Amino acid sequence: MSDQIVLIDKPEGITSFGAVTEVKRKLKAKKAGHAGTLDPLATGLLLIALDEETKNISKYVGLPKTYEAEILIGERRSTGDKEGEIIEQKTVDSLRNGAVEEALKDMVGTLKLPVPIYSAVKQGGEPLYRKVRRGESVIVPMRLMQVRSATLTGVSVENGRGHIAVTFDVGSGVYVRSLAEELGRRLGYPATLEGLHRTKGGNFRVEDAVSLEELK
Repeated sequence: MSDQIVLIDKPEGITSFGAVTEVKRKLKAKKAGHAGTLDPLATGLLLIALDEETKNISKYVGLPKTYEAEILIGERRSTGDKEGEIIEQKTVDSLRNGAVEEALKDMVGTLKLPVPIYSAVKQGGEPLYRKVRRGESVIVPMRLMQVRSATLTGVSVENGRGHIAVTFDVGSGVYVRSLAEELGRRLGYPATLEGLHRTKGGNFRVEDAVSLEELK
């Protein structure tokens, strides 16, 4: 960290905006902004720029990022993560490591995928999630997403559901919820993101971050 860059290990259950507000209050900063949103259910590295450094926030937003993702196979949910309602189900009897590894290998590169409808992507000048919550129909935008690497770290099947752990190294602007659903599609199952932990942003690492409680 520096006087104008703060690395926070964001806990589950708080929004990125909430974390920024807390950092701004504790450090008595006039301005603050984060470099890449983490959903409330996600944890890990949140890079926050303070005061004059907020003018340079775009260079931090554009950094490649690394995530440890837990993907639930056999369910698709409205939000793309475990917070949403189940909208599709399929029993999973088995998952072969080789098949999962092959699917992940084929996902490395640039993919054109739909962004989650519960996201801050704007349509008509307003975030999609606000329109959806009002019950409005939306055209789901497609986005080019760069997957630099995808490493399988675990596969299990229990009670008709599969659980896959993957470390994704991705470019800026990637929605891991979209990657989770795409992996499921390639395996022939509905899927949703079960857990997400950001470990790196460029050369910044979560091991060098502090919790909101530790911040003084």
